[in-house]
Amino acid sequence: MIVDVITIFPEMFESPFSQSIIKRAITEEHIQLNIHDLRKYSRDKHNKVDDYPYGGGAGMVMKPEPFFRAIEDIGYDKETEIVLMTPTGQQFQQQLCHKLLQKKHMIILCGHYEGIDQRVIDQFVTREISIGDYVLTGGELPAMVVIDAITRVIPGVLPKQESYLNDSFQNGLLEHPHYTRPMEFRGLKVPDVLLSGNHAEIDKWRHNQSVRITKKKRPDLLGFKTNN
Repeated sequence: MIVDVITIFPEMFESPFSQSIIKRAITEEHIQLNIHDLRKYSRDKHNKVDDYPYGGGAGMVMKPEPFFRAIEDIGYDKETEIVLMTPTGQQFQQQLCHKLLQKKHMIILCGHYEGIDQRVIDQFVTREISIGDYVLTGGELPAMVVIDAITRVIPGVLPKQESYLNDSFQNGLLEHPHYTRPMEFRGLKVPDVLLSGNHAEIDKWRHNQSVRITKKKRPDLLGFKTNN
């Protein structure tokens, strides 16, 4: 999978993409990540990429020309998923993560200020994504979240497939509790069923715990209304 990111802060991606699982995924060529500096596509002598909005109002709007040039320089076809990270987009969930994984090429646009010129969206964007009902200073952090979530479910990235198959949201439930050594710590013991060696009972316990935790923390996932 090839992921191209267009941003005015390319340096923000250096540390997260040079660590842990993502670094290994890049090294082993499970995913190719390319970070593009939008300012390099500006024709302004100061590399300016924003301007005042038509119609007035507070804030600035990102100009269309640099985005057009960047996307056309990267190259795309009808199969390319061109994603805009925006608070007004579709909420990012695990199911969408797997859908995006089917794409061979994805271009992610990181907006700023009041947003980007609508003509960029109308001309190129195939999907708008939000990581939550709140507003951040830009699309870089959301882009990192999406890339991280997609990368870890690429076959071969994690040592064991079970590492993500049992993740929260993977089966519509939150994940069950986990325990490790020591067996007892300050009077707190590991549940006996996990020490039994009975895998059928362990699976049953884990499922029941997932249902319990989901009902308590995210009843909406089970179809219950929440007052939060």
